[in-house]
Amino acid sequence: MAGVREEKKRKTRQAILQAAVRLFGDHGYERTSIAALARAAGVGKGTIYSYFQTKSEIFLAFCEDELDHVYAEVAKKTGADATLTEQLMALFLGEFRYVTRHKDFGRLLLREMIFPKELTVERSRDLDNRYIDYLSAMCRKAQQRGELRRDVDLLFVCGHFYALYLIAVSAWYMGRLQTEDDVAQALQLLLQQSMEGLLPAGKK
Repeated sequence: MAGVREEKKRKTRQAILQAAVRLFGDHGYERTSIAALARAAGVGKGTIYSYFQTKSEIFLAFCEDELDHVYAEVAKKTGADATLTEQLMALFLGEFRYVTRHKDFGRLLLREMIFPKELTVERSRDLDNRYIDYLSAMCRKAQQRGELRRDVDLLFVCGHFYALYLIAVSAWYMGRLQTEDDVAQALQLLLQQSMEGLLPAGKK
């Protein structure tokens, strides 16, 4: 019975998240009420509050699911001998696909991730720390393989790589990049330039 209850809870939570993606994207975050969200998910308002205290928490839950998804993507698409660039490409493209499945919701989600509301700052920070820990471990292994300098602060390295991802996603939203292939090519070039440096050959 416990397994049946857990599966029902999982499906209800997923229904709420899917309804939020659709409604937030179609009507906007502020204009979507909990009542409308409950109707779209096929549950009562009380059920919504039993899973999420605020609408902002729905964004955070989506972020948590996104992290689980992209980490699985990296594990599936890169082997033990994958370079740092290959791992970063798998991570960021997996993230891109996940957050842009619904374009308008993805825009809201990115805004919430970068500028979290006061009520969710602490939980957003927890997600950030989890993400940074994952990227730092990836970079630390690259240092051990000789792909990355050992005298760099990995916190800033992680921030640098993530900023490159945000540049590519922003360019896609602005229409400068039209397709996923365009995003992949731009990311590849940005990461390559970052790893190789921008100084002319022979100048240090």
